[in-house]
Amino acid sequence: MGFELKQLWSAPEINPYNKKAKSIPIFNPVDKYGRVFFFSWMGFFIAFWSWYAFPPLLTLTIKKDLHLSQVETSNSNIIALTATLIVRLISGPMCDKFGPRLTFASLLILGAIPSVLAGTIKNAAGLYCIRFFVGILGGTFVPCQVWTTGFFDRNIVGTANALVGGWGNSGGGITYFAMPALFDSLVHNSGLTPHVAWRVSFVVPFILITVTAIAMLFLTEDTPTGRWADRQSAVPHDTHTATIVSTTGGLADKPSSASVSSTDEKKVGVSPAELETGAGDVTIIDEVQHEVIQAPTFKEAMNVILSMQTLTLCAGYVFSFGAELAINSILGAYYLKNFKTLGQTMSGRWAAMFGLLNVVSRPFGGFFGDCLYKWTKGNLWAKKIWIHFVGIVAGAFLIIIGQLDPHNLGTMIGLVAIMAMFMEAGNGANFALVPHVHPHANGIVSGLIGASGNFGGVIFAIIFRYNGKNYSRVFWIIGVIAIALNLAFIWVRPLPRGQIGGR
Repeated sequence: MGFELKQLWSAPEINPYNKKAKSIPIFNPVDKYGRVFFFSWMGFFIAFWSWYAFPPLLTLTIKKDLHLSQVETSNSNIIALTATLIVRLISGPMCDKFGPRLTFASLLILGAIPSVLAGTIKNAAGLYCIRFFVGILGGTFVPCQVWTTGFFDRNIVGTANALVGGWGNSGGGITYFAMPALFDSLVHNSGLTPHVAWRVSFVVPFILITVTAIAMLFLTEDTPTGRWADRQSAVPHDTHTATIVSTTGGLADKPSSASVSSTDEKKVGVSPAELETGAGDVTIIDEVQHEVIQAPTFKEAMNVILSMQTLTLCAGYVFSFGAELAINSILGAYYLKNFKTLGQTMSGRWAAMFGLLNVVSRPFGGFFGDCLYKWTKGNLWAKKIWIHFVGIVAGAFLIIIGQLDPHNLGTMIGLVAIMAMFMEAGNGANFALVPHVHPHANGIVSGLIGASGNFGGVIFAIIFRYNGKNYSRVFWIIGVIAIALNLAFIWVRPLPRGQIGGR
């Protein structure tokens, strides 16, 4: 099905076999698919804003008010990322058990509480504690991706995941504008002292998070067929589907027939390529039955976790999202170091560009991955090579920035922008392939890969910590790691050998 402009606001065509949408009604909040799309990116956007609300003010204001050292500032960044790593690991299985919508809303509410308590911080220990629990908000990425994967079909799921992830990630850029602006307004227009103003500013993200979570609970649904308890109704029923728990993954485009005869359920003569891609003569019913989420045993879960395909996606995300998180925490400080005349507010605004580029770069990564999938007639190697390509190019630009350590503002901004485009495209490219790999365990896979991004963020933040203000050195170190990780896994098949549908 080709793209038509009206698909942006019209109710989407629905795949009759799994009830997933074949297009994204971005501007149609009345349609249930449009509402899920909206709250997926908006929930993650607000969460990311609050999760990264500290770095824009930590460079000068909070650091001075709490008498923090450079090491204590770096420690707080590491702690915030560590908390999110733990929550992402937990939230994957939670999505499989309780559904992504309830998991999403629960994490938002839990993360809102420490956000409003930011005003109680009095020293480094208090900062560590609050930032750890605010890190819960970073875990919302997992239900965000699982939710959209459950509502959008294979032909568009990469784009959908990349759009909600990219627009959500842009909250990390908005916060560099919003938090200094709030702070400045409270100081200059409301007459508050800096000591009070930065604390009061954290009330705003608390309100936004709470409102978003409540609206999500009342205005959206768990699955295309309604309640999470009724999720099995999304697929055709027969004697072979009695153990179905829920659907994730997608189906190849087929004629819009409401039913499938039992004689068409099984076909023979499937080629290895068809087994790998789920294309050709592989039947719709077989794919549905193989792609449903099961309640996995420990052994089955470990098989998914330790498969080379899962580890490959984890390695890619360790760099792409991990480096993004670590760089986002220090970029304002890096600009201020090389361009002292900018001050806290202006250095924060230039640093915001890095996060704001997610609005286009991450969606492009997923969209182009979907295009490659279509152009190559379902060849997942195309999606996989795309992941490695953008990762290696981003690594090369990190090395260039690290070696040059630019002191010309235009040069610095240009190099960071190009690097960010490729790095953030890698995030979208990664989650364009995720729905195809072990879709019967989509929550586990999404949670593990999401957590691996935070693991990378922690590792890179630690490297920044031990290099003090020598930010350029860390940039080229991360670049070398990026290229090494991508080359190390480039040989791995996109899907396990013999996989049909989900297994």
